Amino acid sequence: MPISPEQFPALEGLLNRLAVEAVLAAPGRDEGLVPIYSLLGELRDGCAPAPELGAPLEALLADLERSLEAAQPLSAPLVARLRGLVEWLEAALTALREGRRVVPLAEAAPVAAGAPAPAAAAAEPVDALLQFDLEGSRDLLTEFHGEAVEHLQQIEAALLALERQPDDPEALNSIFRSFHTIKGNAGFLGLGPMHRLAHEVESLLDLARNHKLRLHSGIITEVLRSRDALQALVQQVGRALEQAVAPDRVIPVAHLIAAVRRWIEAPEQPAAAPTVAVPSVPAPAGEAAAVAAGPSQTVRVATEKLDSLMDVVGELVIVQSQLIETALGLGAAAGPLQRDIAQLGRIAKELQRTAMALRMIPIKPAFQKMERLARDLARDCGKRVDFTTEGEETELDRTVVEEIGDPLVHMVRNALDHGLETPEERRALGKPETGAVCLRACYQGSSVILELRDDGRGIDPARILAKALRQGLVPAGSELSREEIFELIFLPGFSTAEKVTSVSGRGVGMDVVKRNIERLRGRIEVSSEVGRGSVFRIKLPLTLAIIDGLVVRVGHDRFILPSTSVQMALRPTRESIVTIQGGEVLDLHGRLLPLHRLGRRFGIEARAQDPWDGIVVIVESSGKVCALLVDEMITKQEVVIKSLGAFLQNLPGVSGGAILGDGNIALILDPIALLEAA
Repeated sequence: MPISPEQFPALEGLLNRLAVEAVLAAPGRDEGLVPIYSLLGELRDGCAPAPELGAPLEALLADLERSLEAAQPLSAPLVARLRGLVEWLEAALTALREGRRVVPLAEAAPVAAGAPAPAAAAAEPVDALLQFDLEGSRDLLTEFHGEAVEHLQQIEAALLALERQPDDPEALNSIFRSFHTIKGNAGFLGLGPMHRLAHEVESLLDLARNHKLRLHSGIITEVLRSRDALQALVQQVGRALEQAVAPDRVIPVAHLIAAVRRWIEAPEQPAAAPTVAVPSVPAPAGEAAAVAAGPSQTVRVATEKLDSLMDVVGELVIVQSQLIETALGLGAAAGPLQRDIAQLGRIAKELQRTAMALRMIPIKPAFQKMERLARDLARDCGKRVDFTTEGEETELDRTVVEEIGDPLVHMVRNALDHGLETPEERRALGKPETGAVCLRACYQGSSVILELRDDGRGIDPARILAKALRQGLVPAGSELSREEIFELIFLPGFSTAEKVTSVSGRGVGMDVVKRNIERLRGRIEVSSEVGRGSVFRIKLPLTLAIIDGLVVRVGHDRFILPSTSVQMALRPTRESIVTIQGGEVLDLHGRLLPLHRLGRRFGIEARAQDPWDGIVVIVESSGKVCALLVDEMITKQEVVIKSLGAFLQNLPGVSGGAILGDGNIALILDPIALLEAA
């Protein structure tokens, strides 16, 4: 009776475990001898219906048994036979599954460590749609997807570290283990293209581990390209799990397999090419390897569950605020109740802090992508760059980390394309040929600061203004301050590039950067000096779930202004209110600011008809400052942001709502949209 289709997954699982032991096995040592013997026995029993597989297993088992009886360690010939048998078994099981002839082990070409796959397997088409049993293997695929994402991140980080230190054994072993794990799991799940590509890269890395090949920039570039293809395939698995949509696009890998094999056959160093050091600051030894060491101390949790937890905690905070209002209404007789509510408040605050912490993740993944981007762009542009990162462990809300990726991409591309000079230009200017770009993150109060700094050309205000005038983006004869000129680079369609390239020049980018940052309730500032470089500074909230706001009143209604947009609040004098061309302005120490009555904006009858009877709040957004007139400033507090639903979703000037302690709803204002509407 032949091996049934239902038996193959179990056999491949055993083979993957044996492959791991074979990789770790070392001549002269007895670690792994017993598990290897046990796994070979299980494989022999499982392959009993196929004698062509059972005989080689039986032969190796007999030799291992003699070593065990004599208490001898693994010998070099036994380790070589074990690894050769594992390679042969992978191809043999694939052939049996597909109904093809199994090439006997004696006829198969000897498989040295790192050698290309057998010709029979190489002839199989690999550029094909990824196929898998979504319903039958959903749990396994979910686990595989989560692990693969982590391994691919570790691979990229370790490869960039390895480019700085090609002889770092910890980084190399970490990359090898990650590719080996992906290969084994992909083979177990029948993910053919992933399995084949990971197998070829693993073979290449094994040559490097055995000192038969020295890694250099060309090889690392090819491994990075293979890693990107694996990531695209893993994303197809993730999309299928989330949307129940089978892959509908072929991710080509045959050309990558061929390129990896060429490096295996001819690993000589190519002609010198522009290089990039990413980053230059010393990295911890075994940067990615540390993740793989020891038992996992983390648990994967679906983001939907975290969002649900945050919603429940928000409701608890609201109820606690309502209880405080009730207790205050009862007066002194409610002493024990007030004590209990105070205790509830402390617990609710701690629970809220913990729930927020669960949403926080390091910005390191986003920074890591920028390191890779800088490396690739420098090679494409023919420039040299020393790209460094600082504060990678700074934590933000996961949503902020996900959304900040695109703005950072545009900024890094601009820094390398517009900011840095070519090596020849830098040499002529007396600068080092290698430019410096630093991406930094740090905390500042309840915000996070992201800073991108370069030592390149800098931004010439005169050139910016002249270009804006030619493009008709500002009226002729405009007199702008240095800061206002820098703001022009964020206008849609503005570009200083003299020609369109694959990197920039179409006037699309910095306007997107600003729009995305403002959508995250952040702000961006620019400072620059011609010939010395530029600094782009982004200020972002730690979380999007809770806002620190100023509660104000107009009539009987209350509104919340984000504290990040509020400069000050004051009661104006009669003399400080001036009417110019039918509009009211506030004279703030000689500076005229437009005055907007919040009550008129929302059709509310304000109590303070005269500005000097109310409170003026000075708000700033996108470099523009104005004054908002309200009746009263109530308090400053943290509030949980609530969606207003589809009916009020696009209300101009409003970004959400919050439930206050008395149970009433206050609208959270969006100063950017509010000023635009005004």
